Amino acid sequence: MHKAGLLLGGCVRSWKSVRMASSRVARRDPLANKVALVTASTEGIGLAIARRLAQDGAHVVVSSRKQQNVDRAVAALQGEGLSVTGTVCHVGKAEDRERLVTTAVKLHGGIDILVSNAAVNPFFGNLMDVTEEVWDKVRRARRLCRHCVFPVL
Repeated sequence: MHKAGLLLGGCVRSWKSVRMASSRVARRDPLANKVALVTASTEGIGLAIARRLAQDGAHVVVSSRKQQNVDRAVAALQGEGLSVTGTVCHVGKAEDRERLVTTAVKLHGGIDILVSNAAVNPFFGNLMDVTEEVWDKVRRARRLCRHCVFPVL
């Protein structure tokens, strides 16, 4: 019985180590000195992604189509002691995408991490009825700037 207790104790200690390794305890600021740009990041999943990147040490640039959303998200995240800036960006507009990238580069010297969270859905209905023009619009919206082309899902 004593052997079983020792063996079980070892398993519990090992499991604790695994849990600690996958938590913030074992990885202090793994994204320190990195710059993350997250589109559509003032609420929902985008905001959660921006928060986690900043918690892990990244300088995060958030964006939204509306200035008040950007201001609210930046204030909330900065209130948590996180390094966050933000700017307005409608990903469907090329000039907004260019400004977003330019802002991140001017403020932080570059972009290390990009999360293209924004989506464009110009079509509602059966997927088989989507025209080439609609697919082109979706692909154009997934580009962040004229220099950056990202794969379309």
